Amino acid sequence: MTSATVTQMKCACPSCNCIVSISDAVQKEGKYYCGDACANGHPNGSGCSHHGCECHA
Repeated sequence: MTSATVTQMKCACPSCNCIVSISDAVQKEGKYYCGDACANGHPNGSGCSHHGCECHA
């Protein structure tokens, strides 16, 4: 059996398109986010500010 190590994954925010490196991610409640805005539920409608991503949910 072959094993694999995951080093990147999609941001846990449902509306975000970002792929985040697990080592650089903001971890909250066992989930990985691309930044504080996504991890904190987009307070005041703030987006993640990453180029090409328009998440605000």
